[in-house]
Amino acid sequence: MNPKGDQSTMRPTRVLTAVLLALVLALAPGLAFARAGGGSSMGSRGTRTYSAPPSTSTAPGTAAPMQRSMTTPSQPSTSQPGYGAAPAPARPGLFGGSPFMSGLFGGLLGAGIGGMLFGHGAFGGVSGFGGFLGFLIQIFLIILAVRFVLRLFRGRQPAFAGGAPTMARTGDMGNGMMGGGGAAPQGTPVQVQPADFQQFEQLLKAVQAAWTANDLRAMGQLVSPEMLSYFAEQLGEMTSRGVRNSVTDVRLEQGDLSEAWNEQGRDYATVAMRFSMIDVTTDSTGRVVEGNPSQRAMATEIWTFMRAPGGHWILSAIQQTR
Repeated sequence: MNPKGDQSTMRPTRVLTAVLLALVLALAPGLAFARAGGGSSMGSRGTRTYSAPPSTSTAPGTAAPMQRSMTTPSQPSTSQPGYGAAPAPARPGLFGGSPFMSGLFGGLLGAGIGGMLFGHGAFGGVSGFGGFLGFLIQIFLIILAVRFVLRLFRGRQPAFAGGAPTMARTGDMGNGMMGGGGAAPQGTPVQVQPADFQQFEQLLKAVQAAWTANDLRAMGQLVSPEMLSYFAEQLGEMTSRGVRNSVTDVRLEQGDLSEAWNEQGRDYATVAMRFSMIDVTTDSTGRVVEGNPSQRAMATEIWTFMRAPGGHWILSAIQQTR
């Protein structure tokens, strides 16, 4: 045996492993904003989801538009670029966006290719690539004919009585804090009491604690079902990467109210918060790959809380500042 030879062979392997690990960690998205909701704007603010909340002394800039929300966008606003615009419609594709037709064609295609690979010919009775291609052309022509008939039929259907229903447009804030005009926001103003601000601070800390513990059951008591789904997805992605984020010693440094209102029986309060914390991400071995355990990190975010009649506040949206 040659111990020196073994060691010389292992060194390049260790170096290669270290390089690959470094590349994976460097290319993995989101580690620099691994705290709960960090780096994303997501959730719902009722009819004001796609309207910019007023700026505050804590967050003097503009809140980033929602990137993910289950609330249907309303009509576009011209007074605040980036707000109120509905996402671009998906391209219909070959089958007009029909999942049934796409699935049918995919199944036929898969069956044909499988038959060719295993020597039975495409679909058994259609042998060879030429026969398979001719079969696909026939299917394609049939689908085009069906689409033509469907369009002709739909064109004769009456529209919604009185026009298609649309969500009431909230517009941008009419108090001049964000600049520009726009329709008045929906809802009636709500007075936020000191006890409410204490709940907001407690929710900030409790959400990060549940996030650190990967405790979705506890998280479900603090956030809306929509936000819970986003947090569960983010935690799953980190688990898949083999990393874990820990946010501890959270301190609210400054916070102030942006707006508070009631609509459809629910209270909403949007609050700008600047907070510090120990934000550290570790790999499966416990090695720190992001953050500093001995240095506090700072963040400024805009959180929206929702309260049902007679209920307590829960988190319904997080927006980043810009």
